[in-house]
Amino acid sequence: MDAFVHSSLESFDAATLARLAADPVRNTVALTSLDRLRRLPGEHPPTLITFHDGGQVVGSLVRTPPWPFQAADLPLEAVELAVRTAAEIDPDAPGVTGPRERSEAFATATGEKYTESIATRLYRLEELVEPAVEGTGRLATEDDVELLGAWRAEFLAEAVPEAPDEQTTEAVRSSLRLGNGHAVWEVDGTVAWAVASLPQSGMTRIGPVYTPPEHRRHGYGAAVSAMVTRWALERGATDVVLFADLVNPVSNSIYQRIGYRPVEDWAEFLWKR
Repeated sequence: MDAFVHSSLESFDAATLARLAADPVRNTVALTSLDRLRRLPGEHPPTLITFHDGGQVVGSLVRTPPWPFQAADLPLEAVELAVRTAAEIDPDAPGVTGPRERSEAFATATGEKYTESIATRLYRLEELVEPAVEGTGRLATEDDVELLGAWRAEFLAEAVPEAPDEQTTEAVRSSLRLGNGHAVWEVDGTVAWAVASLPQSGMTRIGPVYTPPEHRRHGYGAAVSAMVTRWALERGATDVVLFADLVNPVSNSIYQRIGYRPVEDWAEFLWKR
């Protein structure tokens, strides 16, 4: 087996786009992050590696700095080669994320000391069940950016405390500019927020979903999640997915009540350096 390091996204796309699109649910993170790079190139170039066996592409490994490697398309038989290649070309990577078996195999093979930073479950929509909840929903606009930027910061601090620092208000503004769906739920003011990516290969991912603590346990998160799911379906999504933190049984039960079903468990591992 051989590894090939791509110097451009165009080269990587030529080798992998059809492959990633053939399994858009498992490759949800790569599809959405690479689409963002195509339309809003970042300050730091991505790390793009493909693995070849007998002249055929059999897997890939992606990193969009400052985030960890994405191992969803990494075959287990390529793990050792992937670790060696990654260490040579991207030694500053902070860790790896992906389906648990693959990400844990990669983390173990590095020989690094690591910690499991987050464990999630990937869900896919089976049939949407829209809940009856007090209030009304609407799509967010530029006028909501300051509030949603603050909420994004609160969401990251609560759900992903080891996430890289970012300008959260600008992140929301960029997401709106990309055409992603941002829905808010209102009951005497804005009480919840959810985001859906534009469909990629028929796949949309929901997240983040955030309800401030003072507005929780009223069903607002379920309502706004259902609303933004409907937005995705109306734009042609055939696979609507989301991640839920396994340590949060409330969110897992909410998503199942509105029609999402488990697909597989993921884990993120960060190096202790």
